Amino acid sequence: MRYVVGYTANARGHDAVHLAVALARNHDVSLDLVLVIPEDSPFNAVYPPETGYDDILNDQAHRWLDEGLALVPDDVTARAHIRRGDSEAQTLIAAAVEMDAAALVIGATNSGLFKRFTIGSVASSLLHSSPVPVALAPHGYHRTEPITRMSCGFGTRPGADELLDVAVESARDRGLPLRLVSLVALDGGDSPQLLDAAWVHAADRLAAVGISADADGSAGSAADVPEPEIVVAQGRTIEEAVDRLDWEDGEILLIGSSRLAQQRATFLGTTANRILRALPVPMIVVPRDYTRQSA
Repeated sequence: MRYVVGYTANARGHDAVHLAVALARNHDVSLDLVLVIPEDSPFNAVYPPETGYDDILNDQAHRWLDEGLALVPDDVTARAHIRRGDSEAQTLIAAAVEMDAAALVIGATNSGLFKRFTIGSVASSLLHSSPVPVALAPHGYHRTEPITRMSCGFGTRPGADELLDVAVESARDRGLPLRLVSLVALDGGDSPQLLDAAWVHAADRLAAVGISADADGSAGSAADVPEPEIVVAQGRTIEEAVDRLDWEDGEILLIGSSRLAQQRATFLGTTANRILRALPVPMIVVPRDYTRQSA
């Protein structure tokens, strides 16, 4: 399995490498660091061909990639690639498709408090068009130890069952505990009936894939399947519900794409955007109708 890492020679690129290493460890994944530089152009008036600008740019790109590879520990296999393109996002997507990558890993920017995510133009384009899952590292992400828990944002909209299949298979492949998270925004106060309904729905869907949930929120399953947990978090807003959850340092959240997404493409919807504003851990956005069963 291969992951393409959208590498840039700055903190955002370093965050992406750190997350890719954490995802790759103990999971037989190799990394492909891809650095996108501008297309060759004989009509560059600022740097005409005789200046040797392309050679200078290529040399610098190789140095930047060497710095990126130096962030990868010896127990993870990594290669470096220079790609040219007018659109960084589309060039990364083309590289991921060509390499049959299981995921694209990128870093976020940060312009606010508490290390919340801020989506730049490249990340935004990828999160609205990628045919493979996009893993997004929060600003300042330094962890390189293996992922310790997988959470899955779960609801009742179309695509939820497909996302659950991916989450269950991914957690099983990695030997990780799985947590199903339903987020309920209750502007008018508590609603026990709504919370109970969210829990029952998640338990029913787990049962459909051969895992039975107990009333205390844990689940019983076959010996080789981690024991999932169902958590229903409530708040006056989605952001407050996210804040009320306990998050592990080594956790990652899987969410599905909006129903507005093109078939087999990511699309970051309104609810996911709100989750992202409060989320303290990395997020993986899974394309609509995604057929590969593990991320």
